[in-house]
Amino acid sequence: MPKQRVSGWRRKRVRRTLWRVTTYTILIVLSLAFSVPFLWSISTSLKSFDQVFRPGAWIPSPVKWANYIHVFDNIPFHLFFVNSMIVTGACVVGQLCSASLVAFSFARLRWFGREFLFRVMLSTMMLPAAVTLIPHFILFKYLGWIDTFRPLIVPAYFGGGAFNIFLLREFFKTIPVDLEDAARIDGCSSFRFFLQIMVPLAKPALATVAVLSIVAQWNNFLHPLIYLNSYRKFTVAVGISMFRDAYNIFPHYMMAASVMALVPILIIFFVAQRYLIRGIVLTGMKG
Repeated sequence: MPKQRVSGWRRKRVRRTLWRVTTYTILIVLSLAFSVPFLWSISTSLKSFDQVFRPGAWIPSPVKWANYIHVFDNIPFHLFFVNSMIVTGACVVGQLCSASLVAFSFARLRWFGREFLFRVMLSTMMLPAAVTLIPHFILFKYLGWIDTFRPLIVPAYFGGGAFNIFLLREFFKTIPVDLEDAARIDGCSSFRFFLQIMVPLAKPALATVAVLSIVAQWNNFLHPLIYLNSYRKFTVAVGISMFRDAYNIFPHYMMAASVMALVPILIIFFVAQRYLIRGIVLTGMKG
């Protein structure tokens, strides 16, 4: 019997080891496959114009570090960078504040038509953004907001997005009701309970919403293209496209600008990675 137990334990250990080796091998292969476009972007950003269109030339020879400097010579990239920071920062603050308040209302407050309006809000996620683009443009033109940052910033303060509300609502529902009952007994109001108890406990979910909002707003191309007309008000996403016109395209400069625009997103993602994973894992877990 002891020998059978030892042999059975060894077989389980071998199967577990083979499973781990197979899993990590598949993950490594997939990660390399998905990193090919990023590696190609870095390679292209260091090539000359002639090498870009040369097939099979992955390694630039010679390396053109000056491409990153020429980006600032051709367009005011620093100004586009500042514009994107302003729009992204203002939108993230608005989405966090408004989405958390709306999510708290859907999760904790009792009012007539709550579930119906929540389903209506979720149904808006199936509506493409291009469908509402014309009505929004007419509204903002009537308000005189065209060629300003207001059409990009102000909507973030009115709801914060259906997905963000859904994510925060599911997280708020995991917080025990006993905390709310104890706060009510001590005379705590709904807003005070939200501000002093719910918000500190929801830091992982709020960090998740913040990271997703930063990525979405930083890479937003369509709305700045539609609402902004002045050259000096363009964001990074629109500014990168200026290396392409009806007659010429400069992919080495475009890739150099794209790599520089990607650096802040990478830094934010690696810094907030644990909060992002924790917020997604804890959302929807009853406790």
